[in-house]
Amino acid sequence: MRCNQTIFVLLLACMVVSCASAPKQFPVRYYKQHEATLTRMERNYSKLYIGKPIAAEFLDNGFKYVTIEIKTDSLRYIYEFGMDERRINDTLHKYGYDSAAVLKLVRDMQSIKCTWINNLDYYVDGTKQNMIYMSIRPQVLDLPFARKKYYILTFYKQPQYYDSEGRLLDRKNRRRLRKINNEVFRRINDRVCYTLSAKFR
Repeated sequence: MRCNQTIFVLLLACMVVSCASAPKQFPVRYYKQHEATLTRMERNYSKLYIGKPIAAEFLDNGFKYVTIEIKTDSLRYIYEFGMDERRINDTLHKYGYDSAAVLKLVRDMQSIKCTWINNLDYYVDGTKQNMIYMSIRPQVLDLPFARKKYYILTFYKQPQYYDSEGRLLDRKNRRRLRKINNEVFRRINDRVCYTLSAKFR
């Protein structure tokens, strides 16, 4: 019995050490592995959002049910669909969306286990800008006692400024960090950065 307990403790310690190193390795590895799909999602979502604002989210671990957030001038509608349901197409048509493009987007999300995609407005020198952000829940952090963590990937339209540690800066000439939802973001490339957060949006 003691031998089994010792083995369990050692395995648990290895898992904790592995998870501790995961935050530094996972986002860059994930981005490189899925770069083509992420780039396609960014491009397709930008086109969809300009025409009619929309957001999409997977809450279940199996990525079988998608929640679509439809935004109008005055109201926001939230619908949940099974990925194989026909009514998702009917609902998107009802609100004037390109249903084929939306379905392609959510299938891409499903294929790379992307939890959430949305648009976020921000301001630089009083000028309104926008970026796309996506959430990913790394499976390596799926421990029964661990708090859920999400990687938030932000996609800017233009290259950003970073300090020597790779942290996102507010502006080139000011060394102040740009925080989003009070989170510090780190560089993946000139336009894409990430943070690890307890919230997926």
